[in-house]
Amino acid sequence: MPARRYDSTLRTLAGLPPIRRDLIKRHLYLVPNSIVVSRGCPHHCDFCYKDAFFEGGKSFYTQAVDDALAEIDRLPGRHLYFLDDHLLGNRRFAEALFEGMKGMGRLWQAAGTVNSVLQPDLLERAVEAGLRSLFVGFETVNDANLAERRKNQNIGTDYAAAVRRLHDTGVMVNASFVFGLDQDGPDVFDRTVEWAVTQGIETATFHIMTPYPSTGLWKQLESENRIVHRDWDLYDTRHVVYEPRNMTPGQLEDGYWRAYRDFYRWSNIWRGSAAQPGPHERIRHLAYSGGWKKFEPAWDLLIRSKRVVRALPALERTLAAFGGRE
Repeated sequence: MPARRYDSTLRTLAGLPPIRRDLIKRHLYLVPNSIVVSRGCPHHCDFCYKDAFFEGGKSFYTQAVDDALAEIDRLPGRHLYFLDDHLLGNRRFAEALFEGMKGMGRLWQAAGTVNSVLQPDLLERAVEAGLRSLFVGFETVNDANLAERRKNQNIGTDYAAAVRRLHDTGVMVNASFVFGLDQDGPDVFDRTVEWAVTQGIETATFHIMTPYPSTGLWKQLESENRIVHRDWDLYDTRHVVYEPRNMTPGQLEDGYWRAYRDFYRWSNIWRGSAAQPGPHERIRHLAYSGGWKKFEPAWDLLIRSKRVVRALPALERTLAAFGGRE
């Protein structure tokens, strides 16, 4: 008889068979070439699902570089989207991967940390291999939140310097922010949007702090009797499921939606483009940021008509024409 549950502490990507990409209906996706070459993350932020998800074994490990390069080589077209939590988390692996990708003519997007962006020469190697846009977890403009939530890799780092470094190498920034941490008050939304706009950040992703079960954050809030919903459908970073400390649940949810509206106003998109270092970067900012949020009805139509892949050449042209610097 099969068991109800199987647990294993063996964590490895060695010997995995090639992905059956022939089963993927590529025409339904804007970025059909999604790829993951590692699992987890080397950091231990207590609001992140990662430690709970990987409990009982390694929480960060990578593919063999040759296997990752072979998977990349099988993918058609130019664009790649690395879905790894932290592609730059193992410097030796990342450098070897980027060295192998040089000359492939790829254009790609990925995720990394502020700390990894500031490491000498690592970003430049990624750009040489085709990096054109990076998702970065800034998370909060309130320094006091970082230690409280064990976001140790951001403590003492210069956020503005990281943005400048990305822009100076021709890499666009998709900035991630979390609202509702215990040191946040009602002013956090306007402060965060203003900082992001003045830095010339191309796109931003906002989240309401969400205490996923078994995380350190969950354990703290549960011990303080601050969990108010256990409807898992609401645990989507768009709803307030706990009692905030320095604002009401209504203020937090309203501020979250206002941050999206304000950041993607045309006036702020124009202001953000003005902060870019040159005319090409300004054009790219307008095209990418405007296209990302201001043409949602067109995106919806493309998705519903199952033709969204037709927008991929435009994405590739935007990344190729204005991304990277010699």
